Amino acid sequence: MITGLNAGLEKRLEADTGQKVRSCYQCKKCSAGCPVAFAMDLLPHEVMRMVVYGQEARLLGSSTIWLCASCETCSTRCPNEIDIAGVMDGLRRMAVDEGVIPAEPEIAAFHKSFLAGIKLAGKTNEPVLIGAYKALSRRVFDDLGLGAVMLAKRKIKLLPRTVKDRRAVRRIFRGSKGGARM
Repeated sequence: MITGLNAGLEKRLEADTGQKVRSCYQCKKCSAGCPVAFAMDLLPHEVMRMVVYGQEARLLGSSTIWLCASCETCSTRCPNEIDIAGVMDGLRRMAVDEGVIPAEPEIAAFHKSFLAGIKLAGKTNEPVLIGAYKALSRRVFDDLGLGAVMLAKRKIKLLPRTVKDRRAVRRIFRGSKGGARM
């Protein structure tokens, strides 16, 4: 498990995301505009400061990095043009790479299911997403009745639709920073 301060956290995160976290001067516009801030254990501006302070264990173990909706409101509001949502993505990748048990396991399962579906079919689709998420979250029978109703009303397809060149999508995954993590 990760303990204490990590002086290299800021440099690693900057190398991964290209964001200069130290440029944050704590105006708190990111936190004020965040639509999910009410549920977070750390506000976005606190995350930015904790990166500079090297608080890796606290950050990677937080709910905030998993609750972030990546809506980019924080990034849009930042006067220094820091992509705060990108920093949150980088912290999630670090947590996965370092084997940190997610503070929000169901969100992590959904995240993994979503990316697996895109990797498999070239785009997101309900059957793969729902099946993978239910298996990973171990909630296979929750919403079973709702799923049957949605199938009957043709709101979801039984078989996934795919893009023509799925190999190209897989090449993108292999070439991306997140490709090896799937």
